[in-house]
Amino acid sequence: MGGYVRRPPDTPAPHVTRSVISASAKMAAPMETWGGETGTEDEEEEEADEDGAESLPLSAVFPRDTELFSDTFPELKRFRFCGRVLRIAQHHGPRLGMAAAVWDGALCLCRFFEEQRMDFSGRTVIELGAGTGIVGILAAMLGGDVTLTDLPLALEQLRTNTELNAAAVAASRGRVRVQALPWGRALGSIPHSYDVVLGADVVYDPRCFPALLDTLLQLCGPRSVAFLSCGMRPQLGTAGFFWELLPVHFCVRLLRHHKDSDVGLYRVTRRRDSNGCSPIEQHGEQET
Repeated sequence: MGGYVRRPPDTPAPHVTRSVISASAKMAAPMETWGGETGTEDEEEEEADEDGAESLPLSAVFPRDTELFSDTFPELKRFRFCGRVLRIAQHHGPRLGMAAAVWDGALCLCRFFEEQRMDFSGRTVIELGAGTGIVGILAAMLGGDVTLTDLPLALEQLRTNTELNAAAVAASRGRVRVQALPWGRALGSIPHSYDVVLGADVVYDPRCFPALLDTLLQLCGPRSVAFLSCGMRPQLGTAGFFWELLPVHFCVRLLRHHKDSDVGLYRVTRRRDSNGCSPIEQHGEQET
């Protein structure tokens, strides 16, 4: 990859472990739990006494786990890429919707960083529609100066995950900041040109395609490179975004296509002139 320093080989395939975190009305940094029994001996004795009672208290009838009655179902997962362990909280529920989860497109980008031994040291990086922020946080762990962006409702989850991984980012001399960025609007305080633009599963709603294209045009300078990874979703016209809309302004190269998940990974750069590149290059495409 032109302009990037390759790191020495680190670890084998990504490893994921899972643990559940307790729900709360506010998305504070979650406490990690490892399963198993959490009740004390006194509580177990009280429950035994209640078994013989004719009328049971509500606590004996209804589950103690308040998550069952919560609007969100948070969980904390660990991911391992590039020799780094990422702790990512996902607050599943109607409030965040699709922004709550780590999607296949994000894992595809993280694996790509690992395969290519990417080093973002000295690079400015922005992630669009970051959701959990896993891709941008990994880029920061690889030395990048990273800005995670999404709609305002997703920023608290991004801040939580930034805090969960702050020590690992600092140890790599990376940096992470969180900012709101609705697509299709003026960038405001956000710079107009980044070295690297990242997007994982951001191409899913045809109504947002023009706004996403406008934002990419504002963020990508002549030397910028964007890596966009997403499920192709034929019913939503995802391929049309890459093959019809983007090539008007960008050179588009398909780097990976994962058959099992139907996820495509594209490298996108600004066109220098009308003859600067073919509408879409498929050199280096890999079916996996």
